Formats: sequence, C-alpha cells, structure tokens
Amino acid sequence: MSDAGHNTNNAQPARSGAFSPFRYPVFRAIWIANLFSNLGATIQSVAAAWLMTELTNSNQLIALVQASTTLPIMLFGLIAGAIADNFDRRRVMLAAQIGMLLTSSVLAVLAYLGLIGPFILLAFTLTVGVGTALNSPAWQSSVRQTVPREELPQAIALNSMSFNTARSVGPALGGVLISVWDTSLAFGVNAVSYLALIFVLLKWKPEPRQISRRPIFAAIRIGLRFCFSSSPIRRLLARGFYLGLGIAGYQALLPAVVGEQLGGGEIDYGLMLAVFGIGSIVTAPFVGHLRDRFELEGVLGLCVVIFVLAMSILAEVHAVIWAAPIAFLAGVAWVAVMTSMSTAMQFRSPEEILGRCLSTYQACTFGGMALGAWLWGAVADAVNLPFALHAASVFLVVGSLILWRIAPVPKRGEGVVQPT
Repeated sequence: MSDAGHNTNNAQPARSGAFSPFRYPVFRAIWIANLFSNLGATIQSVAAAWLMTELTNSNQLIALVQASTTLPIMLFGLIAGAIADNFDRRRVMLAAQIGMLLTSSVLAVLAYLGLIGPFILLAFTLTVGVGTALNSPAWQSSVRQTVPREELPQAIALNSMSFNTARSVGPALGGVLISVWDTSLAFGVNAVSYLALIFVLLKWKPEPRQISRRPIFAAIRIGLRFCFSSSPIRRLLARGFYLGLGIAGYQALLPAVVGEQLGGGEIDYGLMLAVFGIGSIVTAPFVGHLRDRFELEGVLGLCVVIFVLAMSILAEVHAVIWAAPIAFLAGVAWVAVMTSMSTAMQFRSPEEILGRCLSTYQACTFGGMALGAWLWGAVADAVNLPFALHAASVFLVVGSLILWRIAPVPKRGEGVVQPT
C-alpha cells in the first residue's frame, strides 16, 4: 500500500460505473476501514441518544445529542478546512482518528462506572464532534488523491453508501449491545472501530501535493472570499443551511418520538435507524442517474417532498410498524441530498482551497442541523412532538419555494472549475 498513490491508481483504465472506484486499491482500503469506523460511530450515536432518554425527560436535551455532534462542524469546520489545505491531509486524519479513539475510550469507562450525567454526555459527544469536524474536510478533500477526477461522483456516492451501510447495521447492533449489557459496551465498540482506519492511514503513502501554506486565519479569509464571491457556491451554501435546519426536525426528534409517542425501546429505535440506512444504501448508486435526469434542483425538490411526507406521517402514527416505512423514505431523501450537494461543491471548488470550500459548505449545512435540533426540540418542549414535526414540514415547504425563486442551485456545468 505504501506505493499506492494517486498515479498508481491512475494506471488503471477508467470506466465509469457506480462501483468503479473500488478498482483503485487505496480508495478500496480506506473505504473498508472507514466502513468499520462509521459502524462504530453509528453504534455510539445510538447509545448516546438512548442514554439521554434514560437520563432526562427533556426533549430539548435529547435533541441536543444530535446537535452536539454537528455543532462543532459549524464552529470549527472553517479552521479544519484551512488545516486540511495547509498540511498533509493524511496526517490530519490520523490526528483526528486518534483523538476520537481516546475520547470514546474515556466515555466507555465513565459509562461503565456509572459516572455519566446529561451534561457530561453532551460534553463527550461534543468532543467527538470536534474530531469529526477536523477529520471531515481532510477526508473529503483527499478523495481526489485516491481516484481520478472523472470518478469523483461515484467515489462520493460510495463514501455516502459506506456511512449508510453502517447506519443500517449499526443501530440494530447498538440496540442489541445496549440490551445485553449497557451503553458502555457500545461506546467501547466504537473506540475499537477507529483502529482499522488508523492502521490504513499509517500504511498509505500518497504522493506529496503542492501546498501554499498560509497562516490559518488568512487561509480562512481566502476560502471565505472565494465562496461568497462565487454565485453558484453562495447559492449552494444557502440551500445547505436551509435543508439542514429543516431536516433536523426528523433527525433530532426521532429518539423522543420512538420513546414517547411510539412506546418503543432501544431495539425499536435501532430498527428505525436501520431502515433509514437501508433506504440510503438502496438509493446511493442511483443518485447520479437521478441528478442527470432531473438536475440538482429537481432532486432537491423531490427530497423536500419526501421529508415533508415523512415528518407529517411520523407526527401522526403511534406504532413502529407504521413508522418504519417512513424511515425508509427519509433515508432515500437523505442520501440523495447529501451526495448531490457534496458533488456539486467538489466540482465548483479549486484544488488549492478545496478543504476550505468543503468545510464552509459543511459549516453551513451542519450548523443548520445543529440550530434545527435545538429549535425543534424547544418547540416540542413548548407544545408537543407532533406540532414540532408539522412545523418543520411547513418550514421546509415555505423555505424551498422562496429559495427556488431567489437562490436557485446552479444548473449543470454552471460554475464548474476545470482541472489545472
């Protein structure tokens, strides 16, 4: 693997296909290791969300578990993007993975000893979120070092599939681990899951890229100046923030809905997330075809309709058996939105500031999700869960119509940066 750099990968003939990036050894190895890491992260996410329902009756605190994993991407994402552009991205990912390994290990020990309270749990999920914020721009930017440019859309879709494959298996496995032992076992499994990716990153020796190193805050200014001076990227950022804010109604309130409205337990919550993941896996290979046929605006409009339908029905059902098909539809819409938006950003961002452009997009999208988790959780506490879900649905409909008029996403080819 030490010689499997980008040029070695390019030696193979390029054939466009949903799974063609797997022909490149480095991409394949990192994808498999990342699958295990994603599996562990999903198990920990399930355990943290369920543990919070046992520690408190506050819908807002339960929703803040989701917010604590995404808020760091908003707060530290821009710095992380500048770090990804200023330093060896492989080393940045290694530092992030090792930090999350240590944090998750301490969390597992404290949970085993029964020393976790609501705010301690939020502090640890927030810390893991900081590691994710540091890792994400470096990881997404490094995809160009593992596959040729023409394979990027497929590679991005496969990375999304990795996350959603873990999301389909992890919740059920997390529910089993919690039921046979407790949440400390789930946290411990997550700590172990980082080891495979750390090993692969230690073995990978990519060809050095040309780095024009600048002071961090000067580098951030350059990235922000480009993003906000580019009309296509500006519109993508606005749409990402709005979608994150609205979709958070489903993501953040699901644990409370399962526990309170559906009368389910940890296995039922795991089942809901598993069905969500299955919907994402089934859809991921076809997102590119959908985007070719309907363009980005059409895909996003369809996904908004699906999420509105999912949240509106979830607000009214009272049994898991009726809620599970809704989770499948939400998974379909989730992967289509995230893959399409990420691909659009990749092709409109220059290589030398790619990390900063992607981190700016993530800061907007996940910042919207963090704000939405707090907002819809507060609405649920003030009124009730069904009202909060319906309010999020109305927000998505109204916001999509306004943005379609004043900030349409770029059309095919608009603002695309040509390789140098």
